[in-house]
Amino acid sequence: MWCKNCHRETIKEKCELCGAEAEREIPLEVYWCNDCKLPIIKYANNIDRNVCPACGESTEYLCADLRPVFPEERLLFEIIQGKPLAYLGQNIWASNNRYYVDGKPTSITSSFYKKLSPDVIREQLEKYALKNSYAAFDAMIARFVKANEIRLHEIIDEAHCFIQETASSYPNENIVISFSGGKDSTVTADLVVRALADPSLVHIFGNTTLEFPMTLDYAIRFRQDNLKAIFKTAINKEQDFYKVCDDIGPPARMLRWCCSMFKTGPITRVLNSLYRESDILTFYGIRKCESLSRSRYNRVESNAEAVKIQKQKVAAPIFLWKDIDVWLYILGEGIDFNDAYRLGYDRVGCWCCPNNNARAQFLSKIYMPEQFRKWRDFLIGFAKRIGKPDAEEYIDSGAWKARQGGNGVAAAQDVKIRYTNCTTEDNAKVYQLNKPIDDGFIELFIPFGRIAPELGRKLINEIIIVDIKTNVPILSVQPFSQDGYDYAVKVKTMNVAKHDDLQRMAGYQIKKYNACRKCLKCESLCRYGAIAIIGGIYHISDERCKHCKMCVTSKYLDGGCLMEKYLKTKT
Repeated sequence: MWCKNCHRETIKEKCELCGAEAEREIPLEVYWCNDCKLPIIKYANNIDRNVCPACGESTEYLCADLRPVFPEERLLFEIIQGKPLAYLGQNIWASNNRYYVDGKPTSITSSFYKKLSPDVIREQLEKYALKNSYAAFDAMIARFVKANEIRLHEIIDEAHCFIQETASSYPNENIVISFSGGKDSTVTADLVVRALADPSLVHIFGNTTLEFPMTLDYAIRFRQDNLKAIFKTAINKEQDFYKVCDDIGPPARMLRWCCSMFKTGPITRVLNSLYRESDILTFYGIRKCESLSRSRYNRVESNAEAVKIQKQKVAAPIFLWKDIDVWLYILGEGIDFNDAYRLGYDRVGCWCCPNNNARAQFLSKIYMPEQFRKWRDFLIGFAKRIGKPDAEEYIDSGAWKARQGGNGVAAAQDVKIRYTNCTTEDNAKVYQLNKPIDDGFIELFIPFGRIAPELGRKLINEIIIVDIKTNVPILSVQPFSQDGYDYAVKVKTMNVAKHDDLQRMAGYQIKKYNACRKCLKCESLCRYGAIAIIGGIYHISDERCKHCKMCVTSKYLDGGCLMEKYLKTKT
């Protein structure tokens, strides 16, 4: 069920939040008209779903979703089959690894990708490029848009209403469009600008430094075509992807530290510089059908556990759209888009993302050979370093993508909290550090209260932290000498009901001090902009911190530090 008032899913007939009557989400299906040689988008419960709106002839169910195959990908498809230009005048669509030639399915398995070398394929693509015409494709797309124009008008009207309603309580200057260079964010940007009739909205492009070359080219074109837009690029210039991979291991499906470090974190910095503590509304191109995790999202999210950047509410105008809807809009409205889709990529995030499928890797071998070789060589070297007996097989089979934890990685030692209970004082622990205490270490205790060095015993360099409301001391922090520890600190809890809870949160900060890799997750987590990496050092602003303790609560940050997730090893 779906509440159109709250824009969220509900399992009840009435929404639990607002009490409005919930509507059942009606699935879309794609039918094929053999007379028009076109896909027709229909609701599953339509009475006329078996009738083509263009010619009136009968249609047959084809699949759940579909995307167009552009001439560049069609030629590649032909070359893989050993039939260059064989389908030049035919209509080809695709769904995952299944291609439909005039409605007839053909599956392309991974075995096809191994028949020809990338070098041979590149030669063939170049050989037949001049004969690879767009004429038949353009004519087919024009007929496709015409046959599905009712659907196009429907999704535009619904999206515009959603955008206008969601944005009604925000001034336009506090509305942001998240622009990735992919098809979904392209459509979202166009819809929002048109719905709000404001071409000067803020667009933020998260350049992860791992973008497809075509994505960067498209971002430049987009900026040139939208001169009134405020276009900001968020990029992490302080970190090098390969160096981080060498330190903590490459990202894997369940260990995608790169998202925080190279996308969410830099975007947070741009938002903080523009809006400080102001609340903002961000429109982004998330769609429910993209993945299982995204299917659990709500169309509008502001929950702290769901939103990656805390100062924003996020809204997804195309949340319920299928791939074929996105392409109907792009092609029907004549919008420029990322050329990577013409080559056959169906997703254009980071080119080396562990979530990329075998076909995307195959395409990168062809169109990005130097980058692909460099990445593969690095992965093989890493596999050898962590003790994999057949490193090349481990990499080429994709097994590295399922890697979990920091097994074999030296940096994994930094997330292990080592401590002993103090033998002379109750509620005190002595923690091992991997470097001397400095001012940055003391700042880590700002979320707990006010730093009061004047209350500490100067002879032992003790620092006292007092409760922000009662002004009563709750923590004592002092450098300490401990056998077996090069560096150590003693942390004592005082005047609290739950000593273990406070000590555990203090332990999270110890872990951050030892393990921080400047992933920027904490910056994104703080809605007040109090946390920042400055000069490579983790800082917390005493002036901005509101002592909400989100940054030291495992509910929002598992294990108290993102590195815990990526470097934890089995004991």
